[in-house]
Amino acid sequence: MTSQPQTAARTARTAHTVLSCVLLGALALTGATGCGGPSPASADGRKDTPAVRKAAPEPTGTVDLARHITDYTDGITADGSYRIPTERERRAVADGVRALLDGDCAAAARRLSAVGYAVRTLADSTGGDSTGGARYAEIADATREGEARRGWGRVYVDLRGPARWQVQVPHPSADQRTEQLGIGLLRGAPGGVLVLAGAHRAADSGDGPDAADVAHRRDSVFAAVSDALADRRLPAVQVHGFADSSLPDHDVVVSPGKGEEGLPSARRLSAAYRAQGMRVCEVWERYCGRLEGRTNVEGEYAEQAGVPFLHVEHNRRVRDDDELVAKAVRALVEVAKTWGPERG
Repeated sequence: MTSQPQTAARTARTAHTVLSCVLLGALALTGATGCGGPSPASADGRKDTPAVRKAAPEPTGTVDLARHITDYTDGITADGSYRIPTERERRAVADGVRALLDGDCAAAARRLSAVGYAVRTLADSTGGDSTGGARYAEIADATREGEARRGWGRVYVDLRGPARWQVQVPHPSADQRTEQLGIGLLRGAPGGVLVLAGAHRAADSGDGPDAADVAHRRDSVFAAVSDALADRRLPAVQVHGFADSSLPDHDVVVSPGKGEEGLPSARRLSAAYRAQGMRVCEVWERYCGRLEGRTNVEGEYAEQAGVPFLHVEHNRRVRDDDELVAKAVRALVEVAKTWGPERG
């Protein structure tokens, strides 16, 4: 049986390897792939030629992480495009995330580039610690063209230490400003992985009105990545938004999803929100309308994997107020910091 000190040492070595390989890749390349490897495929899986290759969404370098991600989500609109990924494409992105977390940067770049994705290293110009801006790996479509047409989303991995938990934002733009909750949590607690959808839930895919609703579809990159993280025993919090009129007496709805593994964390999170002066509807205590998150596919998979999953709804009043967003983030951070590496 492996002791906790041995486990902690192993996860720390893996985190150091991930940071080292991503940083070395970033120094070696000036373009899209921060880890090296083959040239990215096009958005349709074909090798790009110089005539059709597009610039990366953002170069490797120093950014204000919140501004960088918000610029991306601001472009997600209901009249945007979405293409349902094939099983091979979903698996490739998820396998790339797995390889990155395992410290195998070459394998991560190879698997991601096969479907037009790339890894970049970003240093956050704000939100860092005393050593300077924190660094994050960004896993994203290698081209603006692919990002706009496919809408599969992005993944951000905190490189300050081993991955310990994940925050999921399935409805950016549709649930306005929920990405700010995800960004704040990623910055505020070490060991986070942010899984961010890349299309409005009502985006046109040609495959029905709900094809881009990644919280309720198994056939998405979003679900494939969140499942891969659940397989690694990473607890999850999935953030949503609701109209004030849907539940006028409450600011937040906290749920452990379909399962009960997350109930202790849900209780702690509810208490943390209350300490911030927010009115909380607890689904284990009362009916909270159609906001309980019992049918989200990521929560169903987490239940099967036996890892905590929290589904959290925030009303519009909270999401529209920067001070209330900051208070909500403080509550989320308080709970995420309890999800330590011993679960890995």
